[in-house]
Amino acid sequence: MMALDATFYALIGLILFLALIAYLKVPGMIAKALDARADKIGNELAEAKRLREEAQSLVAEYQRKRKDAEAEAASIVAAAQREAEMLTAEAKQKTEEYVARRTALSEQKIKQAESDAINAVRSAAVDLAISAAEKVLSAKTDAGAQDTLFKKALGEVKSRLN
Repeated sequence: MMALDATFYALIGLILFLALIAYLKVPGMIAKALDARADKIGNELAEAKRLREEAQSLVAEYQRKRKDAEAEAASIVAAAQREAEMLTAEAKQKTEEYVARRTALSEQKIKQAESDAINAVRSAAVDLAISAAEKVLSAKTDAGAQDTLFKKALGEVKSRLN
């Protein structure tokens, strides 16, 4: 028989240990733990993928919102520019109308002043003519004829002025 040395007892201990492990179903538990860990890792990967897709959709949405905001800002700027151009044109037109009205009013005042001056000159000329005629007539005619001629000339001047 073979000598029972420490190696033999180590072999027996190893066999008993493996039998005990098999009896307690340790490999199944290890496999179960590994399967659970693999499932957990798979779930974490799926969650990470879902979060990545969600982040990409949020990025796309924010880019779309930014483009919409830029387009809206551009339309607001264009509308403000159109309104400013319209206000400028309106102000220019009102200024031109004001200048035209002031010019017309000034021309009307000038014509009125010319008319007043002409009337004043005519009136002065009539007065001068009357006074000259009166002097000439008074020198050539007697008092009775002078009154008659004066009244007749005065009536003619009045009818011509009116």
